[in-house]
Amino acid sequence: MVTLTGKQIYLRALEQKDLDFLYELENDTGIWEVSGTVTPYSKDVLQLYLDSAHRDIYDVKQLRLVICTKEHNTIGLIDVFDFEPNHKRAGMGIVVLDEGLRNKGIGAEAITLLCNYLFQVLGLKQVYANILEGNAPSLHLFKKLGFQEIGVKKDWVRFNDTYKNEVLLQKINN
Repeated sequence: MVTLTGKQIYLRALEQKDLDFLYELENDTGIWEVSGTVTPYSKDVLQLYLDSAHRDIYDVKQLRLVICTKEHNTIGLIDVFDFEPNHKRAGMGIVVLDEGLRNKGIGAEAITLLCNYLFQVLGLKQVYANILEGNAPSLHLFKKLGFQEIGVKKDWVRFNDTYKNEVLLQKINN
């Protein structure tokens, strides 16, 4: 049986109480480079997003789950995007907001839990991640979890008038 609960964390659906956390995360300019954000989000816009967060992954082609500690502290998000049920694939992204909680196995546990869900419950054949070439910790994390580098998209991401390469990693469920 697939569960979204691990040893250190659990994954849950977005709730109305997550508004302040979303506001902090989406307006953190330090992660805009990887999120593709170019303007701040208002609480009103984020509330509209929360109001529709219950919609089915087959309808909206994405899923956002909250990463929580066993003590129920909200510490990050893990996303499924570009869900393609016909091709049985989806993209994945993760952010742990508190840098002090990184490199403690939380990201690995969240990715493992979500991959198990995607492969076992949704029946996906593959999951992929797009990671900036200079993001060594994320590249290491995904590779450690069985994702393989399958290509580099040259000058793919523009941020602050600088272009960066993006590495495409893929995990196939055999």
